[in-house]
Amino acid sequence: MKLLNVAVVLDREKNIQQAVSEHGVLEELDGEITGYAILSHRWASEVSYQEMIGLMKMEEQERKEVVHRDGYQKIIKSCEQAMKDGYKWLWIDTCCIDKRSSAELSEAINAMYRWYQNAQVCFAYLNGIDKSDFPTKIERKFAKSNGWPEWFIRGWTLQELIAPTRVEFFDKDWVPIGNKRRFAPS
Repeated sequence: MKLLNVAVVLDREKNIQQAVSEHGVLEELDGEITGYAILSHRWASEVSYQEMIGLMKMEEQERKEVVHRDGYQKIIKSCEQAMKDGYKWLWIDTCCIDKRSSAELSEAINAMYRWYQNAQVCFAYLNGIDKSDFPTKIERKFAKSNGWPEWFIRGWTLQELIAPTRVEFFDKDWVPIGNKRRFAPS
């Protein structure tokens, strides 16, 4: 399992003009014994594994395009939240799997439930929620997704909600809007 080193990613972001190395951004670790946070999210303009490890080798214009994507900002905000919560490691499907390798992709798909289950916390990023109010009923503004934010209608949502012991929900601005225990019926 490849995990993002939260401190290295944030340090690289803070000093992006001076950073020269990608050393330590992603590391292969044992998810069974390493404490980590994991992100559940809706895909948009994401950053790939290759882009994440090769960011500093890119020409400046290409690098600017990558760092301005919603997916890159999601990585940075996830790392900031992980660091704030005391986690050194973070897993995000879009940039922690080398999808050029069919073996790695297959292994990841088969292990995904276990990876969510072993995570100390799952950050569920609900990019369609624009206020700190968890959706509890069908809303007209989500008409294209049957009245619910898109995160709820994804195929992977069920395992990402059930597998982790702790799920923390965030709105589009990364403001906490609750957790799985709070919203689960007693």
